[in-house]
Amino acid sequence: MAIKNIHGKLEGVCLVVDPCMAQKKFLDKVRQALKGGISIVQVWNHWPEGMAQYDREQFVAYICDMASTYEIPVLINDVWEMLKTTPLAGVHFGHIPEQFDQIKEEVSRDFIAGITCGNKLEVIKWADKHNFDYASFCAMFPSPSVDSCEIVEAKTVHKAREITGMPLFVSGGISPERMKELNGLDIDGIAVISGIMKDEDPKARVQQYREQLEKH
Repeated sequence: MAIKNIHGKLEGVCLVVDPCMAQKKFLDKVRQALKGGISIVQVWNHWPEGMAQYDREQFVAYICDMASTYEIPVLINDVWEMLKTTPLAGVHFGHIPEQFDQIKEEVSRDFIAGITCGNKLEVIKWADKHNFDYASFCAMFPSPSVDSCEIVEAKTVHKAREITGMPLFVSGGISPERMKELNGLDIDGIAVISGIMKDEDPKARVQQYREQLEKH
């Protein structure tokens, strides 16, 4: 399941979209972020209360359609079953999926697989063994969007790079201004929610992130 056979190496800015934030300007902000040059979209499995499964699938399908114009892969958080009913390119797991082999059989097509990591390198070892396409560390800094994540130590990311060559992302409270604090970490990209979606100019904000990544 090598990503080079699907979308090439995963790197750059991953935009995590929260369906509960979906309001009047939501889709326009996603569109502006795509224009700004994000590399991946991840739909967070965080739905408005009472939202029907059909409406969830329609929401995901619409995001996929928007991203397809820019040839950007869209992933779903945890709900891998939606790979069978929508044009999603992959799934991001919050924890080790113990039945991963069964999931691959049920999906019955190639898909991108990523996973969230904290300070436990066992997750990195497991993901590397199962040919995952990337891992994302949560959280590098405190953030209301990732209050369930532990703060990841820099040494954990360093050790992870010694274990695996797969792309490594970091997330959690990352702003362009704080990215200099990530200097020295061998990472391939960052994942951002509110840092982009709550900005008045998502396109410009994404470009700021990209500029800092290039400097990094």
